[in-house]
Amino acid sequence: MVGYEESSGLSRRGLLRAGALLAAVMAVPGRVWAAVKRPDGAFKAEGIDAALASIASDAAVSDQIDLETPDIAENGGTVPVVVNSKLPGTTRVAILVELNPNPLSAIFVVPEGSDAYIETRVKVAQTCNIYALVEAGGQWYQASKETKVTLGGCGG
Repeated sequence: MVGYEESSGLSRRGLLRAGALLAAVMAVPGRVWAAVKRPDGAFKAEGIDAALASIASDAAVSDQIDLETPDIAENGGTVPVVVNSKLPGTTRVAILVELNPNPLSAIFVVPEGSDAYIETRVKVAQTCNIYALVEAGGQWYQASKETKVTLGGCGG
């Protein structure tokens, strides 16, 4: 019978080393994400005013943010949201749903040199405004759009 080392050219010891190297490489993203500041206060906020204040209480309305949501969402459990920031130097994008129990649905970090285009789905409890907050050049900007919901997505 031909041994593993002879048939593959990789010894058992070499396979173990490769596994250890892979584990070390995969641990790096966890360390990198641990360094990103998570807005815990905003995620725990129980109203839109508190969530906005935790992230950017002075966010100016901008026409350089394209926010797309359906006019009427038949199922509030999966409402598509598209945010496309045309603001130069966009570093973060947050999506908030006004009347949800916890308004901050998501926050995304935009790597330098990337297009600030986010496409996701959020739960929407009832008819309300959906907000996109964009950080660009150290300043926060916002856009909002009302979405009507026929079947609530947060237990309603």
